[in-house]
This record gives sequence, structure tokens and C-alpha cells, in this order.
Amino acid sequence: MQKAQSKAEIKKLRQQQELKRKRNKKILVWSTVVVVVALIVFAFVFQPKPKPIAIDYDQVPTLGSADAKVKLAEFVDFKCPTCQAFSLSILPEIKKDYVDKGLVSISFLNYPIISPESDSTYAALAAQSVFHQNEDEFWKYYDALFQNQQDERTTWATPEYLVNLAKNLKLQIDYDTLKSDIDNQTYKDEVDAQYELASSHRFPGTPTVLLNGVQLTDKQALDTDRLKAEIDKALKEAE
Repeated sequence: MQKAQSKAEIKKLRQQQELKRKRNKKILVWSTVVVVVALIVFAFVFQPKPKPIAIDYDQVPTLGSADAKVKLAEFVDFKCPTCQAFSLSILPEIKKDYVDKGLVSISFLNYPIISPESDSTYAALAAQSVFHQNEDEFWKYYDALFQNQQDERTTWATPEYLVNLAKNLKLQIDYDTLKSDIDNQTYKDEVDAQYELASSHRFPGTPTVLLNGVQLTDKQALDTDRLKAEIDKALKEAE
């Protein structure tokens, strides 16, 4: 009888040990999960802020006060339909609420990625020519290029089209110089430098928008309310 009881006790002891082992294993798993989550939260909260990308704002077309505490920079392709939506729908709101009040400046840079061997680059060269001839007229040309944008799958921004557009707008520039600048690629070095700046930072596409040199996500940049929220936050931090 004593022997039978000893076997039962041993069986019970083993069961208790197995339960304890499972409990300890569960505690170890959950402890590991907690540590991993804590590390992720720590990394997210305390990760270093991205280093601002240097932009020579005085060397590119810029709307607004040079002393504005918040500076937006947009990298665009004149053939990009999303750029068109951003430039014709979102930027006017930003201009009205911030730029015209001296709070924000907006700068333009080229990122011709849709048809870099043809009319994306032709449009960029034309824009640079207008800018160097008359910066005030640049923004009229900028708006007109987007207002008259055609299907991105077609080659529409030809040198002839770009010159005729400037003539139809009666821009205060020399049209022969504009044609020459496109044909001779006078400002190709500038377009290439802006393209390289964008590609070196692996901008995913156009438009890419920077706020004080820091790249915004599409979610932040392509929604008017969210973009305003980012601007407001930057203005508050600048106070």
C-alpha cells in the first residue's frame, strides 16, 4: 500500500513540476514580448530627428518672405498628375493662409522622372529659363503648365509647345532666349543637380514636399488639412 502511495505522490509531483515549467515558460514569453515592445516604443520616441536636407532657397524660384520661419520645398515633374493636383488644389490654400501672411515660403525644384529623356526635362529646362529671365513670370508659367497638363503617357511638352505657351501668356521674357535655352539645354546642370539631390535622398516620386528640409510623407503633404497641421506645428516650434 505504501508503495502505491509513493507512485501517486511521484506522479502528482511530476504534474506540479510540469505545470510550473509551463507557467515559467509563459512568464518568459510574455516578459520577452514586453521587452521587445518597450524597445520598439523607446526607439520610436527617442529616435533622432532626420537631418534637414540643405536647399539653396535663394537660388530657386521661391514665393513668400525670405525670412519666413517655415520653408516648404516641392520637387515636381510638370507631367505628373499628382503634382498638378497638389499645385492647383493644395498650394493655393497654403499661399492664402500662410505665404501671403509672411509665415511660410514655398520653393520649387525639378525632379523630371516621368520622361527624363524628353518632355519632362524639356519642361524643366523651360521653367528654369523663365525663372532666370523673370522670377515673377515664373509662377505664371508654373501655373499654366499644370493647368494645361496633358496625358502623362504622351509627349506633349515639346520645345515648340513650351515656347508657344509662354507667348500665349504674354510673359515678360525673351521668347527666342527661351527656345535657345531649351534647345541648347542651357540650364541642364541646374536641373541635373536638383534631380540628383532628390534621387540621392531616395525620394519615392513626385511631388515630394520638404518642410524646413525634412521630407513629409504623402499622407502629410497631399492632404490640405494635414499639411496645415504640420505647418502649424512647425510655426509653434519656431516661436
